[in-house]
Amino acid sequence: MSTTRQLLNSVQVARFVAHGFLRLDGIVPQEMNEEALEVLAAGLPSVPYGTPVPKAFPEGSFTRRLLDLPAVAGALESLVGPGPEIDHHALHVREPREGSAQPLHADALIDVRPDAFDVQLMYYPQEVTADMGGTLIVPGSHLRRINESDTGRYQNLLGQTRLTCPAGTVMLVHHGIWHGGRRNDSDIVRRMYKIRFNPTVPQVRLWDTADLDAPAVREELGRYFPWYEQATARLEILNRVRLWRTLTGDPHFDIEHWATRIDNRPAAQRSTA
Repeated sequence: MSTTRQLLNSVQVARFVAHGFLRLDGIVPQEMNEEALEVLAAGLPSVPYGTPVPKAFPEGSFTRRLLDLPAVAGALESLVGPGPEIDHHALHVREPREGSAQPLHADALIDVRPDAFDVQLMYYPQEVTADMGGTLIVPGSHLRRINESDTGRYQNLLGQTRLTCPAGTVMLVHHGIWHGGRRNDSDIVRRMYKIRFNPTVPQVRLWDTADLDAPAVREELGRYFPWYEQATARLEILNRVRLWRTLTGDPHFDIEHWATRIDNRPAAQRSTA
């Protein structure tokens, strides 16, 4: 198996900026998935906030080998950069027929950083079927800032997705995504291992930018989602434009002239000249 990291391309990163997540189906080998169930059942080591990856997960450990898989390593480096720190990690377990679900929420306090974001890795070591519930995600919700479970009263949003996936699937999500663990109606325990990464470098052009000017980049960044309101959908796209400007280091990138129009302040520019 190749050990060369597989960086994302510009279209994939633009899709992450629009959707708020990136899905890598079945990329973890089955023997590692079987090992994961034993490792996770034995309990996770304590990892203090802000611990570098090599110190948090020594070489040879299961988690380190998971993070070193070329597709995982390349995607993480493309989004959060080299040398990230571990914010925290946790095992999420949904018991069989437990009869309840997590409310829709975003993790931690409201986070309005315009020039940085954390990435959360969600690893599913076993197949997740429809009756097992899965993780519910609202695509395109990550840049509409909320505080923890402020969205908990919402039951269903048009276009939401409930993850069903093969064993060995990894999801990388923006820290602001609206999500929740659904009720498990099966007879099987469902497990998901989550790791949150904090960047330690500016998140600028960390991926393979060979296709930066591809038309598909703008297509991804201009995508609408069914739950958006007609007017405020434009604000979601404006937020993406601003994030894309930061990620690419291009202060002039725009869609439909929206950000350029808002940034136009001739009087302010003359006063500082």
